[in-house]
Amino acid sequence: MATVLILGATSDIGIAIAQKFAEEKNSVQLACRYPSSIANLASDIRIRYQQDCEVYAFDAMDFKSHQQFYKELSPKPDIVVCVFGYMTENEKAVENFEETIKTINTNYTGAVSILNIIGQDFSERKSGAIAGISSVAGERGRQSNYIYGSSKAGFTAYLSGLRNSLYKNNIHVLTVLPGFVYTKMTEHLDLPKLLTAQPSEVATAVYEGIRKKKNVIYVKWFWRWIMYIIKAIPESIFKRKNL
Repeated sequence: MATVLILGATSDIGIAIAQKFAEEKNSVQLACRYPSSIANLASDIRIRYQQDCEVYAFDAMDFKSHQQFYKELSPKPDIVVCVFGYMTENEKAVENFEETIKTINTNYTGAVSILNIIGQDFSERKSGAIAGISSVAGERGRQSNYIYGSSKAGFTAYLSGLRNSLYKNNIHVLTVLPGFVYTKMTEHLDLPKLLTAQPSEVATAVYEGIRKKKNVIYVKWFWRWIMYIIKAIPESIFKRKNL
């Protein structure tokens, strides 16, 4: 049906998304820093779902390599899902500027770099779909994760602008706001069960969001209302909260 490129395919969410699209009879391109680490996943997709699956080396923070990476994709994708991200403790990011830069470059700069290239190609082809995994953390800055949150806020704004820019060329851009998700990146956190999604739930939401041409989706519906309330709190009160 379509060729789907997963940027950040070693993540738990990336793996689930790759499996979901393969299950729905799409060929899959897996992109990550160390291709050997997902050789088994690629083999599993080929055997289990009987779909083509290729693996490519991709480093989100090696910006100069992005043009060549995309040039070497064959065939060019019809759908791109940008999954890669990075989060560390906020105190660590504040105290160590290298961690700040890593957070920003992974969550924002790297994503912008590769999606600019993809958006240009899709514009020339007058077709395509892009999904970006952002975060509810970007909807309002909080003391507990404002470095990570601000990088995702930038990514959310970028996706909004990209959607506006590419719409005239028949290109769909989806912003995905998962809320809490059980992954390797969050395994050190004590997450509330009712508010936390499984990677498979994110994968299904992404697939359906692209299929239905949604603009912005919350994986669990109640996050929309949680964030509505949080954003509605006056700053004079919000700044006093321990969030």
